[in-house]
Amino acid sequence: MRILVFSQHFWPETFRINDVVRGLRDAGHEVQVLTGQPNYPDGVVFPGYRAAASSTQDWQGIRVHRVPLVPRGSASARRLIVNYLSFIGTSALFGLWRLRGQRFDAVLVYATSPLLQAIGAWVVACVKRAALVTWVQDLWPQSLQVTGYFKRGRPLAIVEWWVRWIYARQDLVLIPSRAFEPEVRALAPPTTRIAYLPNAGDDDRAAAPPGPAALKLDPGFNVVFAGNLGTAQALETVLDAAAALRDLPAVRFVFVGSGQRGAWLQEQVRERVLSNVQLAGRFAPNQVPGILAQAQATLVSLRRDPAMALTVPSKVQSYLAAGRPIIAALDGEGARIVTDAGAGIACPAENAPALAAAVRQLFALSAMERDAIGRAGRAYHEAHFAPAHLTHALAALLQEAVQSLRRQ
Repeated sequence: MRILVFSQHFWPETFRINDVVRGLRDAGHEVQVLTGQPNYPDGVVFPGYRAAASSTQDWQGIRVHRVPLVPRGSASARRLIVNYLSFIGTSALFGLWRLRGQRFDAVLVYATSPLLQAIGAWVVACVKRAALVTWVQDLWPQSLQVTGYFKRGRPLAIVEWWVRWIYARQDLVLIPSRAFEPEVRALAPPTTRIAYLPNAGDDDRAAAPPGPAALKLDPGFNVVFAGNLGTAQALETVLDAAAALRDLPAVRFVFVGSGQRGAWLQEQVRERVLSNVQLAGRFAPNQVPGILAQAQATLVSLRRDPAMALTVPSKVQSYLAAGRPIIAALDGEGARIVTDAGAGIACPAENAPALAAAVRQLFALSAMERDAIGRAGRAYHEAHFAPAHLTHALAALLQEAVQSLRRQ
């Protein structure tokens, strides 16, 4: 198949769509990518790129078409809206120019926020007469309420109208969590086909570079949180749990990553004198597995919200792949996976005492017992989230959408 992957974020930004694209290429498909100028998560365009540029480059044998956009900047609500809208407009206009004379069988939208980027993809799919498939990573408009950008009123109603419009024009909607289906079905026409396709775990090809780990964890009981430091991650809860665990000097929370709340986190650690919290900063994706391998436990946390309970944070798959015990301080689907896998301990979201108790429970186990929990998680990853298997499943779903469109 000739596949155009449509994603506002792509390499050198660190999103799982990078591995998806590479997997489709390795499976024998002709893949190209339409994306913006890299600026996530800090909101500043990466060195070597320009916000106003339109270009085509090669990435591991894959043609990547980049269109202009307004960077996220400080990630204020107004700046994010401008960032989102700029990509919607330029992806359609500049995208069609970049892709002139080319044919595609399918346009795959990797729909992290904003889902509205699918509007630009619809334009391209119509012109190219290609099947339009959107892989919904964040529920809209629910995500806007969770992050606090809109709580209610006319702006939220306008976004919901556009989401309904988008779903009505899909040949297939893919969801990474089974709990997404009722929410998507409520906004989509009855004829819209919805299929479950979870996000894959870490790609084994993203191996750690030779030599020592990029970050050597200090001796003790290290609880590693790896990923985005944002509003949805309930970081206050983690800090409260750290404060409650001061009586266990060996326990240390290690944050690996960056994000919108990075500066706030630094300030809080300093003000609260949390010597058991380490802010290690951001590392390249292929360096993170080497850090996780040293952890005595890994941590995933989310805010307590009905929409958050439907999601499965991608770090769950990363932790399963790492083979280390998981503490899941969240509700719903993500917690269910950790529990079903026997991969760790789940506790309610935004409950610092419960999180601290979960850490104490794992701390009390022997290293052999923790290793057995980690192996169970790794086995679950291989059975449910192996990248090669899910790549073939994705290709089959895209092919079905293409054939369905051609029969119309």
